[in-house]
Parts: sequence; structure tokens; C-alpha cells
Amino acid sequence: MVDIHPPVCNNNDVFDTLEGNITAGKDLSGTDARFLASISGHGLFELFSAANRIRNHFRKNTVDLCSVVNAKSGSCSEDCSYCAQSSKNTAKTLTFSLLGKEILLEKAREAYDGGAKRFCIVTSGRKTSSKDLHAIADTISAVRSMGLLPCATLGLLSRAELLLLKDAGLERYHHNLETSERLFPAVCTTHSYQDKIKTITDVHSADISLCSGGIFGIGEDWEDRISLAFALKEISPDSVPINFLIPIPGTRLQHQPFLSPLEALKIISLFRCILPDKEIRICGGRMQTLGEFNSLVFFAGADGLLTGNYLTTPGRNFEDDKRLIEQFGLTVA
Repeated sequence: MVDIHPPVCNNNDVFDTLEGNITAGKDLSGTDARFLASISGHGLFELFSAANRIRNHFRKNTVDLCSVVNAKSGSCSEDCSYCAQSSKNTAKTLTFSLLGKEILLEKAREAYDGGAKRFCIVTSGRKTSSKDLHAIADTISAVRSMGLLPCATLGLLSRAELLLLKDAGLERYHHNLETSERLFPAVCTTHSYQDKIKTITDVHSADISLCSGGIFGIGEDWEDRISLAFALKEISPDSVPINFLIPIPGTRLQHQPFLSPLEALKIISLFRCILPDKEIRICGGRMQTLGEFNSLVFFAGADGLLTGNYLTTPGRNFEDDKRLIEQFGLTVA
């Protein structure tokens, strides 16, 4: 696959037709997606405006907030090139076993008080152990009783394990495809893209809401991004998290440059156009990549945020995110 070096776009008629087709419920083709990926210069702001209108058409004026807790950290057997928690990398990160229920509920209360709608329990490793799974199920029930929607990121679980969590009150399971099927073996070798698809199939089979997206700035080209977007369209998650690489010292991607803010916003807009009715949630690397451009994420088509800290890197506090949403004329879901 060859990277696209985009020319300046001045074909407004084609652009307007694509926007009209999307709002009319017609799927974008691969050719259409490549056209949008080719937009640069002043055309980018036309793309952002269109993505904003498409967001408003399908998702209205609300923004969904979620928060995560790093419930079990480090010593992961997997070799994901971007991750500080991999035992195959040399990054300095905290390592600890599963946090106790009271600590997790304290974090959930902070998220609830901060205005988050969802609270996700995340553990490192290929998959959580049976012992930890039952402890997490107990915590999920308590989180649900708080009025939060419980989510989890626990690795390559089976359908039976997912059903155990669902019975405890799990609302949504998060399992990213990460990148295109073509590029995935360069990102991780200890599990496969098809392993991920199997887990995602089991999530659907268990009738649990699916959250699945990817990470950008890991060396992928626009063809990889388009391929990922169409793969996500096929598996049909309810929420699509978009993460931007934070090059952490000690990981294989430690020397990878940050994406430019405009390229990051363009990715958001492209995913809104290909997945117009899905929740497009901006997650890891938001502030580090976008900086002062952070305020444009909704203008580019996003309607969800991960708020508070990430797993091993700092995020953004609840009050600042709520203020940003209000200043943009939107409301917290």
C-alpha cells in the first residue's frame, strides 16, 4: 500500500455530493474515502465543517464522557510496540496486581462526581485470570449500582467469560483492532488480528455493547487508516475510540514523532465520514498531540471523550473537559 501525498482539494461539487450521500444514509466507498484523505490546505477546514454537520445530523449535540482506571498494571506478556506495560519493552511503569474493590469504587466515584457516564476497568495482560475476573465482576455490580455504566478492557476473553461479566452488569466491552490487518503484525506478534476478531465476535454473541477503535501515529499510512475504518464498519462497534501515539521512552516506538494536530483532526473527520452514526471518542494522546487544537475535536466530528487520566500517562481533568464541551455549545450526555 502506498502512502497518499494529498494535493490541495478544490472540487467542492464532489465534496458536497459526498456529504449529502453520507447524511442520506449511503455508505462511503473506498474511492470516496481516498478522496477525503487527499484533502489538504484550506480544504481541511471544509472537511472539518462537513464532519461537524454529519456529527450533528447523526449524533445531535451531546458528548459522551468515559473514564478509565488502570486496575492491574505492567508485566504484560504481549509485545505491543506502543505500550509501556509490555514486559518486552523497557519502559519504566508501575507494576501492581489487581486493585481492591474499595479502591476501584473510589475511582468510580471520582468519575461519577466528575460527570462521566461510563467507567472502564482496564487490566494489563493477554487476558485476565479467572480469579481476577470474578473479583472484577463483583466490582462491576457495585459500579452499576452507583449509576455509572460499567465497561471493561480485560484482553482476549471467551464468550463464557463475557457472559459472566454481563450477568454482573457489564454494559460495554472495549477491544481495539488497533490498526489495519496489514500493519498489525508489525505492531504485535504475540497475538494476531484474528485473535482480536474472535473476541469481538464473542462480544457481539454475548449481546454486549462493543467499543473498538485504534491508535494512530504508529507508522501507518492513509491506506492503513482507511482499511481500519472499513474494518470497524464491518464489526459495527457502538463506540470508536481514537488514540494518538505518545512515544514513551523504552517502547519500540519511542522515537516515533507525534502526529501534527491537523493530521490528527483529519483522522477524526475521516472516521466520522466513514462511520457517521457511531460514537467517535477521542482518547489517549489527545492533549499531547493536539495541544491548543484540542478545542477543535468536536468541530472535526467527535462526540465522545475519555476524560481524566489515561492508563500510564496523564490526561485532562473533568472540569476542563466539561467547560470545553459547554463552550462549544454541546451538552454532556
